[in-house]
Amino acid sequence: MFRPSSRIIRQPFPLPPMVIVPRRAAHIPSVFLLDNYIPRYKLLTDAQISRKKEQAIEHLRKCNICPRMCNVNRLAGETGYCMHLISVKNHVFREPTVAEAFFSQNHEISHQRAGFDLSPEELADWFVKLQKLGNVHNINAVTPEHVVPQVALAILAAIPMGLRIPIVYNTSSYDSLEALSLMDGLVDIYLADFKLSSPLSSKRLLKADDYPKTAKEGIKIMQRQVGDLKFNFDGIAQTGLLVRHLVMPTYVEEGKEIMRYLAEHVSKDTYIHVMEQYRPTAHVGKINRGKSGGMRYSEINRPVTDPEVDAVKLAAREAGLWRFVEDSPYDGFR
Repeated sequence: MFRPSSRIIRQPFPLPPMVIVPRRAAHIPSVFLLDNYIPRYKLLTDAQISRKKEQAIEHLRKCNICPRMCNVNRLAGETGYCMHLISVKNHVFREPTVAEAFFSQNHEISHQRAGFDLSPEELADWFVKLQKLGNVHNINAVTPEHVVPQVALAILAAIPMGLRIPIVYNTSSYDSLEALSLMDGLVDIYLADFKLSSPLSSKRLLKADDYPKTAKEGIKIMQRQVGDLKFNFDGIAQTGLLVRHLVMPTYVEEGKEIMRYLAEHVSKDTYIHVMEQYRPTAHVGKINRGKSGGMRYSEINRPVTDPEVDAVKLAAREAGLWRFVEDSPYDGFR
């Protein structure tokens, strides 16, 4: 993600010998370009680091890191609605998640509980190992809503180990305000899903009727923390917010409403990824057990169509959004 293109662009004015301009950065407006970005966690004082550690431990002692507010003592091994696992792969984290999507595209992880346990210190060591690979531009925490205190402790432990690349918080947007407060100053880039806009459909598909309200509040907070998405001169994202919406059959109007909300209440400069890769998986299309029978989630038991995706993209543009993950007319950043 966010890799620079190998192509270059010739300038209409003379340049010093051997100076080239990456094509992608050449077509990113200058207001969204940064030079020599320093990750936010590198700017924390010793006192702030100590306070973050204390807050993380308190959240584990009485868990309130997602809106379900189980308040279990995870230091004593208690588990609430979610589990306590962290699984490590190339992206560092995966589900299980606290907003259970029964159409999940990561079904083998989110529902079959793949992965293994790590301590925050062991996770910090993974951060630094990944950084040492040399071609890693950030640490991508994928759906970490259920392990926010452990993630925070791992980032804080990795600072004296030499961590120096941006932290990406890759979330379903089912985060408590307490969790986002803890991550403030630790996260550089928020990759936030905005799945559905109505409580009724969220209750059916995510088992969380408060998801729309939570996502709206959370995404606004994320934007206030890190601002709009910005890049370095190689076209690699450094800081800011990117919002993703997976277009699903039957729920196109909700996608349109989400685009309007982002434009009106977050920022018209929000970077948007309208995703079209939905396919039926996980529990979708299975037969209900019991007397009633019938197909589960039949309304989404088909791939999304091009017109459905185009309708959401059109609604985004009509609302005033203009920064999209898509083919550039200049063959630049995608």
